[in-house]
Amino acid sequence: MDDLSDFLRTRRSRVDPGSVGIATDSRRRVAGLRREEVAHLSGVSVDYYVRLEQGRARQPSAQVLDALARVLGLDEVEREHLHRLARRPQRPAKSAPNVRIRPELLRVLDLIPDAPAFIVDHRLDVVAGNRLAELLYGRSPMKGLNIARHIFLDDPDDEGRSLYAEWEVCTRDTVGHLRLAAGKYPDDPKLSALIGELAVHSDRFRKLWARADVRSRTHGRKAFAHPLVGTLDLHQENFALPEETGTELVVLSAESGTESHDNLRLLASLGATDARTLDRSPNRDMTQP
Repeated sequence: MDDLSDFLRTRRSRVDPGSVGIATDSRRRVAGLRREEVAHLSGVSVDYYVRLEQGRARQPSAQVLDALARVLGLDEVEREHLHRLARRPQRPAKSAPNVRIRPELLRVLDLIPDAPAFIVDHRLDVVAGNRLAELLYGRSPMKGLNIARHIFLDDPDDEGRSLYAEWEVCTRDTVGHLRLAAGKYPDDPKLSALIGELAVHSDRFRKLWARADVRSRTHGRKAFAHPLVGTLDLHQENFALPEETGTELVVLSAESGTESHDNLRLLASLGATDARTLDRSPNRDMTQP
């Protein structure tokens, strides 16, 4: 599902030879570095690097991998990803477990009334979400929504692509996340199926997947163009849940005094109005609390 060969090949194709002291001229036809150049700069034999890139060299040392990371200009997330891919065990790894959220965590979601908050697993399947998250994504309940499918496959004229004000940024972040998850959980059949589905139905996904980029986004800007309240320029914080491997609590907040803050409050008030309408509905079962 994720491949060391693709990762090394795409990384070396992006290195500017001049940045590592290699002179070039107009006759050079190779994008980035050649295999022998990577080998020389990393201090390994050309044969060994070729075998490594082809997946035939087993269990390279940490020193070799760190040298490759330095030559290829990898950041910390990419360096860890390289180590993970290169040093996979020969025996199949255990598949990622299905997530079971403790009731106490669900109560925490309800204690965040002024910000959309939801819990996702490594596949970007939403496990649970609060009322404001449901209003933001137009999905009630949030459980069962997959963020990647929502971004890539939903009708652009409906609530999918049109919801994301910076759709191209969202797609890059999403593919980078799934690439990283694929490296961590190579034997997860549900993740494999999701990636296959996205690749079959989305040209954008296929092109980004071929780049072999990995990303770990723990915080940052997230812009929405909500069909009811307009612009929502929010800040996203991801909190890893230590007892649930690969699962995160995502909270989206708006800076006080901004238009986005006012629009988020308006969205919340629309939800409250809907709830009051439901309470007064003559068809509501009055035996229910």
